[in-house]
Amino acid sequence: MITVALAGKPNAGKSTFYTAATMADVDVANYPFTTIDANRGVTHVRTRCPCLDRTERCGNENCRDGKRYVPIELLDVAGLVPGAHEGRGLGNQFLDELTNADVILNVVDASGGTNAEGEPVPIGTRDPLEDVAFIEREMDLWLAGIVDRNWESVERKSRSPEFDVDEAITELLTGFGATEADVAAVLRNMEYPEDPIGWSDDDRERLARRLRQRTKPIVVIANKADVAPPENLERLRTQADGSVVFATADGELALRRAAESGAIDYDPGDEDFEIRADLTDAQREGLETVREVMAEFDGTGIQSALDRAVYDRLDRFTAYPVQDASKWTDARGNVLPDAVLLSQGSTPRDLAYAVHTDIGEGYLHAIDARSNRRIGEDHTLSEGDVVKIVSTAGQ
Repeated sequence: MITVALAGKPNAGKSTFYTAATMADVDVANYPFTTIDANRGVTHVRTRCPCLDRTERCGNENCRDGKRYVPIELLDVAGLVPGAHEGRGLGNQFLDELTNADVILNVVDASGGTNAEGEPVPIGTRDPLEDVAFIEREMDLWLAGIVDRNWESVERKSRSPEFDVDEAITELLTGFGATEADVAAVLRNMEYPEDPIGWSDDDRERLARRLRQRTKPIVVIANKADVAPPENLERLRTQADGSVVFATADGELALRRAAESGAIDYDPGDEDFEIRADLTDAQREGLETVREVMAEFDGTGIQSALDRAVYDRLDRFTAYPVQDASKWTDARGNVLPDAVLLSQGSTPRDLAYAVHTDIGEGYLHAIDARSNRRIGEDHTLSEGDVVKIVSTAGQ
């Protein structure tokens, strides 16, 4: 399962984001280090369900009238403070938790209402762009520290006649969550000394930064956008590389709880909602305030953040394996029972392995369930494909 991690300084709204996205109970409070132990939960990315191309909806528990929600893991850990890469605050614990994350959501207090340590200050006091750069810098220096602490082992290996610097660096960094392909791609685009003894601190830091950029891409979440000064929003919009999602985690949490109680009709990622119950004036006023924010930012931003992280930054798409190509069902008659997130360029065999290793190893061929035609092993799948895998292992 893909893992999305929430990063940010204390009191930026990470735990509220986590609660809104997972509806799990966690401590949420207005002081630093509310989160001590990492929270892990399941949330979803949203896409168009193929059942919209049939006469009836699929009825899957993760499909809401054609809005398909695909499970992913969400990780919320302790906030970062300056010097986290050196162990300040809960820095080492936080950064170590990120090792196996696929993509990072940098949750920033867009209102500028918390200082570098996460302590409350008057709104507009802190420049949120400083927090955008701060998280990247701490992650880069943390990884550079790992490289530095283990570089002596690379130097020792260099005394062997069979020494290969690329292989030694790959062995060092795969423990960080990088693959051999990741390390190879980074090294191909770097100039560096063949002898590891000749590497400078700058060389190692550059290696760490480029590997982090490749293996831990970041999406900036401008949280508390509903109370942020307009100038803060404009600075984030124009100076944060265009990758910012404006959000209100408080607003999303209010909508989720209202929907759970039956007070409103709302699906995560919708740009509006419909009130279904009698509410007090205060409740109605609160929801209408959220509605105004949604109109400005095309929703609360929480679902958009998850979708952008997985579908855009990780470049994934959704495919649907079935056993009956004509009915789009599994052996029990469930329509479109599974949704699988794959990397762009994936083939039917890749889908088979994603379903189960045995299915992949016994792969024979595949059928496009939309056309009911056999497709080649090198066929490139795309978003919304419904595929029957034929394997010696069954499905």
